[in-house]
Amino acid sequence: MASIKQQTISGSKWNFIERISVQGIQFLLGVVMARLLLPSDYGTIGLLAIFFEISQAFIDSGFSSALIRTKDPTEKDFSTVFYFNLAISVTVYISLFFAAPWVADFFKIPILCPILRVQAGTLVINAIMAVQVSMLNIKLDFKSLAKRKVSATLIGGISGVAFAYTGFGVWALVYQQIIAAVINLVFICYICRWYPRAGFSKESFKRLGSFGSRLLAAGLLHTIYRNMTTFAIGKFYSAKDLGFYSRGSHFADLPGNTINGVLQTVTYPILAKIQDDEEQLVRVYRKYIRITSLSIFIISGILCALAEPIILLCLTDKWSEAVIYLHAFAFSSMFDHLSTINLNLLKVKGRSDLFLKLEIIKKTISIGILLCAIPYGVLAICLSKLLYNQIAVFINTYYTGKLFHLGYVQQVKDFSPYLVRCIIACIPAYLLTYWELPHLVTIILGASLSLFLYWLLLRKNPDMQELLELFKAKIKKKKNETH
Repeated sequence: MASIKQQTISGSKWNFIERISVQGIQFLLGVVMARLLLPSDYGTIGLLAIFFEISQAFIDSGFSSALIRTKDPTEKDFSTVFYFNLAISVTVYISLFFAAPWVADFFKIPILCPILRVQAGTLVINAIMAVQVSMLNIKLDFKSLAKRKVSATLIGGISGVAFAYTGFGVWALVYQQIIAAVINLVFICYICRWYPRAGFSKESFKRLGSFGSRLLAAGLLHTIYRNMTTFAIGKFYSAKDLGFYSRGSHFADLPGNTINGVLQTVTYPILAKIQDDEEQLVRVYRKYIRITSLSIFIISGILCALAEPIILLCLTDKWSEAVIYLHAFAFSSMFDHLSTINLNLLKVKGRSDLFLKLEIIKKTISIGILLCAIPYGVLAICLSKLLYNQIAVFINTYYTGKLFHLGYVQQVKDFSPYLVRCIIACIPAYLLTYWELPHLVTIILGASLSLFLYWLLLRKNPDMQELLELFKAKIKKKKNETH
C-alpha cells in the first residue's frame, strides 16, 4: 500500500484542484451575479439554508462516514444506505413541500413558498448519489470526484449568470443550484456505474447506524447552530441585512473552506486506515495541524487585512456594508481547521459518543452567546460566532488531550509560530488600505508584501522547507515528463 505521505499528497492534490477550481469558479461567477442581483436576493435564499442543511443531515444520518470508516464494506452495506437515503429524501421533500406556505408566512416573504418547493428537489438528487460519492472516497479516487464537482459548478454557475442577466432575479440562484445538482448526478453515475444489487439489510442498518446515529445528532446540532445566526437575522432584521452578512461570510470562508474541505475529505479516510497505530496516528495528526495552519493563517490574514478594497472592487459600493463582516469572519475562520482535525480524530477512533457529547456542550454554550447578542444588532451576532469559535477550539482539544496526551497547550505550541508571523506579515497590507490607491493596486501590492514578509519570517521553518521541496519536485517531474 502507498505510504501515508504519498496518499496524502495524491489525495490532497486532486482535492485541492477540486476545491480551488470550485471556489474560483464560484467566486468569479458569484461576483458577476452579485453585480446583477440585489443583497435582498441573497438574503432570501439564505433564509432557506437551515431547512436544506438539516434535511440533508437527516437524509445521510451519518451513514456516509460510517461507510468510509468500515474496513471492508459489503454490497449489502452500500445497498442498505442507498435505499435508506432515498426513502428519507422523498419523505423530507414531501414534508418541505407542505410546510412551504408556513415558512413563507413565518418570514413574511411570499416567494419563499415556491422557491422552497422547487429547490427541495436537490435533496432527492443528492440522496441518489450519496453512496457513489462514499465509494469513491473509500477508494481515495479524488480525481474523479474533482472532475464531477468542477464540471457541475461551472455549468451551474454559467447557467445562473445567464438567468440573472435575463432578469430572473432570485430564481437565478435557485436554478443555478438545481442545474449543478443534476450535472453532479449524471457525472457521478457515469464515473461510478454502480446501482444497488442487494436488498435492504437490517443487520447492516443496525451496525452502520450505531456509529452514524451519534454523528447524525452531532451534525444536526452543528447545522442548527451554523444556521441559527441566519435564522435570527432573517427573523429580527431584514433580508438585505442578511445579504450583507452572507456575502461577508462567503468571502471569508473561501480560503478556509478550500483547505478545510481538502483536509476533511482527504484526512478522514487516510487516518481511518491507520486507526490502530496510535503513535503514527498522532504523528500524522500533528503534521496536518502545522501544515494547514501555515497555509490558512496567511490567506485568511490577507483577506482580513484587505477586506475593504476586495469588497468594493468585486461587488461595488452597494455591498460596502459587508466589509465589517468580512473582517470578523476572516479572522474567525483561521481556526476552523483545528476543530476539524480534532473531531476527525474522534471519528477515526470510533468515539462518536464523545463527538456527540462535545457538540451538545458547545452548542449549549453557543445558543446562550447568540441569544445575548441578538438585541445588539447584526454585527454583535457576527462577533458572537467569533467568540464561540475560540471556545469551540478549546473544547474540541479537551478529549484529544485525554485520549492522546495532545491537548490545547501542545496544539497551541504547534500552530502559534505561524499565527504570530501571519499577524506581523499582514500589517503592511492593512496599512496600505489607508492610502488613496486604486483598489486593485492595493490588493496586489498588499498581498505581495504580506506573502513575501511571511516567507522571510518562515524561510528556515522545517514545514515550509518541506512544502517548498515538494513544490520543486513537482515542477521537476513535470519538466521531465515534458521532455
